[in-house]
Amino acid sequence: MARRANRWRLRGPGGLLAADGTAGYRAWRAARGLIRIVLYRMFRVRATGQERLRANGPLIYAPVHRSHLDGPLVGSLTHHQVRYLGKEELFHPKPLGWFMRSIGTFPVRRGEADLDAMRAALQLLRDGAAMLVFPEGTRQPSDDIGPIFDGTAWLAAKSGAPVLPVGVAGTREAMPSGAKFPKRTQVAIVVGEPLAPPTGLDGGRARRPDMTAWTATLRDALEDCQRSARALANEPGRGRTPMRDLVP
Repeated sequence: MARRANRWRLRGPGGLLAADGTAGYRAWRAARGLIRIVLYRMFRVRATGQERLRANGPLIYAPVHRSHLDGPLVGSLTHHQVRYLGKEELFHPKPLGWFMRSIGTFPVRRGEADLDAMRAALQLLRDGAAMLVFPEGTRQPSDDIGPIFDGTAWLAAKSGAPVLPVGVAGTREAMPSGAKFPKRTQVAIVVGEPLAPPTGLDGGRARRPDMTAWTATLRDALEDCQRSARALANEPGRGRTPMRDLVP
C-alpha cells in the first residue's frame, strides 16, 4: 500500500523530470494556457461565480459530469493547480501517465472502493490543495443529476474543506460519450455558493446519516447550478464572458 501511495504522490521533493518538479509545473502551465486560449474561445464560454473557485485554502470543486471536457474547463478557471481523480486507464503508456500526473491527476480504480486514492486525495486537501471531484462519478446522458456517491461527503467531512457545486451546460453536446474530437458549441459554467462540510450534532463528527442528509443538499445545489448553467447557455444575444473576467 505504501508503495502505491508513493507512486501516486503529487507533492514533496521532485527532480527536474518529476511530476511535481520543474518540467511537471511547466507542463501544467502549458496545458492550462492552451485550454484558455483554444477551448474557451472555441466554446464561447460563459461563466458566473467563477471567482469562488479562487479562494485560498483547501477546496473541493464538485461539478456535474457530462463530458471529458468538464474537468479541464472548470479547473482552468482558477490559478490553483487543481488535483483530479482520473480513471487508471488514462495513465498508460508511461509518458501519458507522467503528463497526467504533472497536470494534477492521479489514478483511481473505477467500480471499486479505491481507498488508496481517497486517502491520497484527503492528504492533498489537508495540505491545502484544491481538489476536483465528480459527485456523480461518471458521465450522465442528460441535464438530470445522476446518483450522488458519498465520496465527496467523506472527503469534505474528513478534511474540513468547503464544497463548491458547479453546473456545466453544453459540454455533452460539444463532446458526447464516444466522440474523439470536440465540436464548436456554447458552453456555460455556473459556480454555486460554497457548502460547509458535513458535521454531526452540535458540530461533532459527521456520521453516516449526517453525510446522507448533506449529500441530498449537494444534489439540490447541483440541480440549481445546472438549471442556471443551461439558462445561461441558451440566453439569446449574450456574448461569451470576456477572458479578463474568466481568469485571474
